[in-house]
Amino acid sequence: MDKGLDALDELPEAIKESEEAVAETIENNIRKLITDEQPVNPKYYEKMSELLDELIRQRRQQAIDYQKYLKELLELAKKVKDPREGEEYPEGLDTLAKRALYDNLGKDEALAIRIHEAVISVKKADWRGNEIKEREIKRAIYQAIGQGADIKEVERIFEIIKSQEEY
Repeated sequence: MDKGLDALDELPEAIKESEEAVAETIENNIRKLITDEQPVNPKYYEKMSELLDELIRQRRQQAIDYQKYLKELLELAKKVKDPREGEEYPEGLDTLAKRALYDNLGKDEALAIRIHEAVISVKKADWRGNEIKEREIKRAIYQAIGQGADIKEVERIFEIIKSQEEY
């Protein structure tokens, strides 16, 4: 994806002979990347999956020129690989972890930052897989959400946090 359309030259000859095979190969690679990254930011990658589905639909209905289709796939691939590509976020959301929280908390910037700061303040080294340390983080999330926090929501947010390299 870093090479753009030049990467098509590196495909096996048998695939390059068919536009359909090229399209499906690219689509499958993007879908795999979306699937692999889904836990990091479920809402964002759900959106990317929907965009890919729409491009595939357009291609199958021949509603889009093949070259234009390839360019749009390339743009989508860039967004999938690097969520900072083409997405607008409030200024305070300067890390992928904060953006993931924002995307998955109904675009509530204040809540995303509050949870981020709560996690940063309580997390300890090697917390993943350590039940006691994980419980401290869940408690911090619960308190950051505030009155009426739902334990299922805390667990959902915790799983997103657990997938972030930043924490």
